Amino acid sequence: MQNPFLGVFLHAVGGFSAGSFYLPLKKINQWSWESGWLVNGVFSWLLAPWIVASITVPDLLGILSKSDFGTVSWTYFFGVLWGVGGLTFGLTMRYLGIGLGMSIALGLTAVFGTLVPPIYDGSIDSIMNQFSGQVVIFGVVVSLIGIGICALAGARKDAELSESQKVEGVKEFNLKKGVIVALFAGVMSSCFAFGIQAGKPLAEAASLTGTQPLWVNGPVFIMILFGGATTNLTWCLVLNIKNGTYRDYINKDQPLLRNYLFSTLAGAIWYCQYMFYGMGTTQMGKHDFASWSIHMAFIIIFSTLWGFVTREWSGVGRKTLSIVVAGLFILILSTVIIGYGNSL
Repeated sequence: MQNPFLGVFLHAVGGFSAGSFYLPLKKINQWSWESGWLVNGVFSWLLAPWIVASITVPDLLGILSKSDFGTVSWTYFFGVLWGVGGLTFGLTMRYLGIGLGMSIALGLTAVFGTLVPPIYDGSIDSIMNQFSGQVVIFGVVVSLIGIGICALAGARKDAELSESQKVEGVKEFNLKKGVIVALFAGVMSSCFAFGIQAGKPLAEAASLTGTQPLWVNGPVFIMILFGGATTNLTWCLVLNIKNGTYRDYINKDQPLLRNYLFSTLAGAIWYCQYMFYGMGTTQMGKHDFASWSIHMAFIIIFSTLWGFVTREWSGVGRKTLSIVVAGLFILILSTVIIGYGNSL
């Protein structure tokens, strides 16, 4: 029995994880960005998916080896594209900080990842002709409005803070570079939703082996994240060689234990976002395409709240704070509307 409100809760846990994973990366000292990102990626994109799926999915290797080549390859391909978005997403946080970077990048990700799949497979007409579908679409629109308001607050924040205040919250703050990277990251990151769509036969095969409904997306995530790992880890190794930062991993003059610990912690938290996202989609009913919008909304909610905690919003005016609070309220409202629409 599917429970959309349980699905919304699981998406909230996933959104909290996604909005929080970058905090441990900020604790890394004396390592280059690519070194921390690579160690984080090895755990989150390669190890964690296999560990979790091996525990929860019977005959995992059989499912992957016997599945249609086209299904596996397309799922992997969208993972490669998503990996490009994930790579530049890390740079977005680097140049814009958690609050502003998340709002811009995830706004575009929400639009493309939510609406393109049902438009592509032709189900959008059926969705629009049902009252429940209309409620869900309305909730998606409300979500996008909330994302836009949060982005507006981020733009006002940028205009109000001095350069020294911006650097205090985000050491490498660069608005122009950050916005360009965020736009690209937002579009490419939506390919994760396309990968889930392409990998549905893998989830169905997992279900046939007796996998519990909450865990059927395990094989799908393995292929998507393997594609993402291909992109990210290759680029990180290129930068390691180019910049001579491959020494980071064994340089005893650096806090190796601390850096490995925080990189791995970031990877574990990062993987939880999609583990809970996959669990949430299984509970959303026939309008599960809206899961992506809910996921993005919760990421922005929690990343913005973390932005307050890390003092990225200190120094802004009361009006700007009121705008961002209004945006967060609208995002929360959108998740309730989408959950209600799926329950009809």
